Amino acid sequence: MSYLLENEDGSVTIALYIQPKASRNRIVGLHGNALKLSITAPPVDGKANEAVSKFIAKLFKVPKTAVDIVSGQSSRNKRIRLETISLAEAEAIIQSQLD
Repeated sequence: MSYLLENEDGSVTIALYIQPKASRNRIVGLHGNALKLSITAPPVDGKANEAVSKFIAKLFKVPKTAVDIVSGQSSRNKRIRLETISLAEAEAIIQSQLD
């Protein structure tokens, strides 16, 4: 999956495309080489970033401290690093949401 990358330290990086102010938080599908998420929070004062971190932590069942926005703080295109989860686990969780 081109939107997933395993880092040398064992963490996983996910390329995301964010759709803020949506009706609900969910994985929509693919958007180019990124996983598209719809988030209910508006893109104001970091609220959407906070909602993305919270949604990703809940989805992957990792602590919120294990979710780090690596790039795209003020963009719809973001790269998120997840610690404490393997690439295979991340792929399985995402695939279950896409089915």
